Amino acid sequence: MVKETRNNNNEDIKLSIGESFEKSMKMIEGYLYAAMLCLIISIILISFDLKLIAGIFIIASACLGILQIKKASFFVKKAKESLNNVSTLNERKDNVITDFSHKIREPLNNIVIITDLLMESGLQKKQIELLETLVASTNNMVTTVNDLTMQSAGSLSYETRKHFRFNLLSSIQNTIELYGLKEKANIDFILNKKEFNDFECFGDPIILKQIFLDIFNTIENNNFDRATKVTINFNNKKEVGNQSFIGLRIQTDKNIVLINDKDIESSLAAKLIAAGKGTYNQEFGNDFTVLNISLPFNNPAPEPKRQIASSKIEALIQKEQIQKELKDIKILLVEDNLINQKITLLTLKPLVNSIDTATNGKEALDKFGTASYDLILMDIQMPVMSGLLAAEKIRALESSTNSHVPIIAITANAMLGDKEKVISSGIDDYISKPFQPSALIEKIKKFL
Repeated sequence: MVKETRNNNNEDIKLSIGESFEKSMKMIEGYLYAAMLCLIISIILISFDLKLIAGIFIIASACLGILQIKKASFFVKKAKESLNNVSTLNERKDNVITDFSHKIREPLNNIVIITDLLMESGLQKKQIELLETLVASTNNMVTTVNDLTMQSAGSLSYETRKHFRFNLLSSIQNTIELYGLKEKANIDFILNKKEFNDFECFGDPIILKQIFLDIFNTIENNNFDRATKVTINFNNKKEVGNQSFIGLRIQTDKNIVLINDKDIESSLAAKLIAAGKGTYNQEFGNDFTVLNISLPFNNPAPEPKRQIASSKIEALIQKEQIQKELKDIKILLVEDNLINQKITLLTLKPLVNSIDTATNGKEALDKFGTASYDLILMDIQMPVMSGLLAAEKIRALESSTNSHVPIIAITANAMLGDKEKVISSGIDDYISKPFQPSALIEKIKKFL
């Protein structure tokens, strides 16, 4: 009876959290889009040299945006506290957090891009200061959402998820970057790298990330006097059948118990290593700790060989790529949200002469089959056909030729493991919303 009552209480909490999130998402989305609309009107007014009226809309936008971003940050913190009190709501919790993160990042990204455009439109000092405050508040909101992502990662249980090909070293680098998004990350990382191809695996990168994040949190909790230096090394692989046991060595410059052997049940890292059929051991010194981890990963199937063109054709292709500049390339922008699509076009149009658009993956495939593109900007969550499936189909079409069109994912998906899912589908690079326009331009330039 007690257990049944507890389960009922958990279900009530689950429904309460879900309803609270949904109501807040709608409210926050509405106000953020209102702020964004004011910014768009400001740009239009400035183009007609009506700077005084534009200034009023900028003030209104800044006030709306700052107010709602602060409310959203407060709500996220409260929601995080509520979710931490419920241990049995993992699946529901993850879905709610993912949905909330995605819906908040979309309007935040638009505000960042429009604000960047306004900054260069000859505004008065006071208007610029208001916009800078709006950007700072937006960044604080992103930090809070990132922190919520980190918090959810720390309480996930070991569960079966879809396995896919990923790069072990790249995933660890991404985890370090993710940890660096914390407001008070106080760890100095040294990652000794090898060739990425040496660490191609097939499995679930989220488990690996959870292990590292749990260890990083333990180190952070012991940073009483100074930052901790953490050195991560890879040991040699050991082949056993179709699996590779990969050794990871984590060393700190302090004596810290990274995994408490006396209380294994309280250590997420220990439980995940055991569940993944791995092993670990620790070495302690006066001013250091070494944690050795061995984890098995399935060896990925060899990729199908692409048709090799003659050396003359290769030389012509390379020459054509070298000669192209940003303004000369042809881009396919795949985005289902028309507002997001137009704002991305606002960013790129002054720099790129030819941009086609598609509103879903199927439409993108149709255009890819009838036109030649130098680069594709791909949203992930779209109706009809997702960006991941569209990318897989594009790569399948290219497999019998010598062509390879770079694909950059522009997505509001920024949860644990999202980057690996994107890269495993054949996408070349990934940028998470919100982003500065200059960051997108730099990514595009990498593939010219």
